[in-house]
Amino acid sequence: MANAIINVTNLRLRTFIGFNPEEREKKQDVVINLEIHYPADQACETDAVDKALNYKTITKEVISLVEEGHFLLLEKLVAEILAICHQHQSVHYAKVRVDKPHALRFADSVSLTLDWQKS
Repeated sequence: MANAIINVTNLRLRTFIGFNPEEREKKQDVVINLEIHYPADQACETDAVDKALNYKTITKEVISLVEEGHFLLLEKLVAEILAICHQHQSVHYAKVRVDKPHALRFADSVSLTLDWQKS
């Protein structure tokens, strides 16, 4: 079995994230990384677009969710992005990391990672 791993690296978006008053009023930068695994045998053999997982469709859904959303916690944001990644039937593993740059004064970023595996 050919196991394909799609990586979307450093997708930079803006959203309302946090529970402090200033965070509720102003969008902040987030950096999103996705890792999505699916069997790619048919795509490799046939070169047929409909046999591959369309990462552009997934990315568009993530962009829409993030840019239109309001989140108190990184956990909720990451969980909702992860749900988009594994809603496609062929996906058997997905991992999402979201960084919140400038969240802490002396750190480059704070990040949270969640993963999911089909049982």
